[in-house]
Amino acid sequence: MSGGVAGPEIERLIQLLARLPGLGPRSARRAALHLIRKREELLAPLADALQAARTSVVTCRTCGNIDSRDPCTLCQDQRRSRDTLVVVETVADLWALERSGAIATRYHVLGGTLSPLDGIGPKDLNLASLARRVAAGGVKELVLALNATVDGQATAHYIANQLGDLNVTITRLALGVPVGGELDYLDEGTLAAAIRSRTPF
Repeated sequence: MSGGVAGPEIERLIQLLARLPGLGPRSARRAALHLIRKREELLAPLADALQAARTSVVTCRTCGNIDSRDPCTLCQDQRRSRDTLVVVETVADLWALERSGAIATRYHVLGGTLSPLDGIGPKDLNLASLARRVAAGGVKELVLALNATVDGQATAHYIANQLGDLNVTITRLALGVPVGGELDYLDEGTLAAAIRSRTPF
């Protein structure tokens, strides 16, 4: 991967870095060289942080978030609304919503979407635990914050069909024009969704 000019330890570091999302072989080589040049400032602390994450990070059995405790920090936060539950595909989606600061509620991470072509069915996702949480009572609104992909929308419809009888309001994120978006630069699907989801002025 690096042309055989580095020792096996460096080659292994480059190969592992290249597995990370967004890093190809060239970026991995650059990152490895930077880490090695700054080994006291970056490499040693990074190694310590990775070891700590390896031993202490767990998946929350309640919502599917990752944290160093179970139940996670968000599930234990008493200031969060208990009557609204936001359903997301991944922990990355949960973090994105948290960064927005738009809602202070509890979450449920599905761990993906239904995808028959990839062999991912209902039993492969955290759908049974979602049904249990809603059936236990207290949840008045279920917000389906799933991606606007074919699989995401199919999963949203599946959840709505499965949980529709549990006396809970099921909503989804609005679709359409992003803040700061110019119509000329948007794709046809986004424009069509914006027209369908129009609201009173």
